[in-house]
Amino acid sequence: MDFSDTQDEAAFRAEVVAFLEANAKRRTSRLDDTESMMDADFLPRARAWQAKKAAAGFAGITWPKAWGGRGGSPMQQVIYGQEEANFTVPRGAFEIGLGMCIPTLASYADAETSKRYVGPALRGEEIWCQLFSEPGAGSDVAGLRTRAERDGDDWIVNGQKIWTSGAHYSDFGLLLTRTDPTVPKHAGLSMFFLDMRSPGVKVRRIRQISGTSAFNEVFFTDVRIPDAQRLGAVGAGWKVALTTLMHERLAVGTMAGPDFADVLELARTVEVNGTPAVRNAAVRERIADWYVQSKGLEYTKFRTITALSRGQMPGPESSIYKVVSATKLQEIAHFALDLMDSAGMVSDPAVAPMRAAFQQALLYSPAGRIAGGTDEILRNIIAERVLGMPGDIRVDRDKPFNQLSA
Repeated sequence: MDFSDTQDEAAFRAEVVAFLEANAKRRTSRLDDTESMMDADFLPRARAWQAKKAAAGFAGITWPKAWGGRGGSPMQQVIYGQEEANFTVPRGAFEIGLGMCIPTLASYADAETSKRYVGPALRGEEIWCQLFSEPGAGSDVAGLRTRAERDGDDWIVNGQKIWTSGAHYSDFGLLLTRTDPTVPKHAGLSMFFLDMRSPGVKVRRIRQISGTSAFNEVFFTDVRIPDAQRLGAVGAGWKVALTTLMHERLAVGTMAGPDFADVLELARTVEVNGTPAVRNAAVRERIADWYVQSKGLEYTKFRTITALSRGQMPGPESSIYKVVSATKLQEIAHFALDLMDSAGMVSDPAVAPMRAAFQQALLYSPAGRIAGGTDEILRNIIAERVLGMPGDIRVDRDKPFNQLSA
């Protein structure tokens, strides 16, 4: 493989770096945090940054120019992501909308609807969330029970969603519902989009162990949604959802956080039995394992980048990134806190080793093994679609949904 930029890619990278240098603060350390979503003024700053990116042509890089995008290549999107990661900017508010919801809407809505919603989302004027998971339907999304019943030109929705990231500040949502319980579960779904301020929509934030509240419960009580806001045919919601989930697998990717280089730095500064931990054979062995995993992920990602540079789309092997990196991050966080001994209990970044990066990682890393597909789901995808192994036996495949055990 040749990982060097082509002449055109190098020119684009230089353009990106010039934009970022002029408009953002460069990170001084790998463990520098992005701007916190807990800050009161985060959303105004995030909207301003998104608008600036859009005006410069770096928002929606691969989107058609008619939508306000750049009409560029997937490789250019990769290059921008690589360079922006070197700067501290307000991330997190638009990734779901622009990475998953809007591409789905644009794939199924008519031209007038796309024109209405795509531009404002791209410029950061409107934020979207994804309303899929339910208390009894997480990994098995097709088992959802939120109902949508036809009433003239409208649909009336009742039910509940959970773990909805950003619902508390979103303007619109992509909503998967059950419209026919008398057919097998995958065949009775329909997709809609809705205004999150519609009468009957209630959002309740979930307090997480890390102290943040990024997730939400969302309740629907006799919410009216016009049929004009349906995406795809009635009963074809699973097909539409697969479009969203395909974009989600690519968007989630590897888990951000401390890696082998950071735990190696920590091992040089703390002691085990009176000597630097890095001199301990068991410590060195664990760090070496994570180095091998990191390099494996790096070169697997290079394969995806190579495919993008050739105009190809990445396949189900993208699932490898998250299933490996999420587990690795959790293991590194546990091991680092063990190395710190009693200092591992200190979570104040001002006094904790490595600015409490490992303490925070310990609290948020378990979510990485669930969000965007659980470990079990991703392993099935890898086994069946990458390795060609036989699929799981599914006893509910042909049964009507209303005959399945709750």
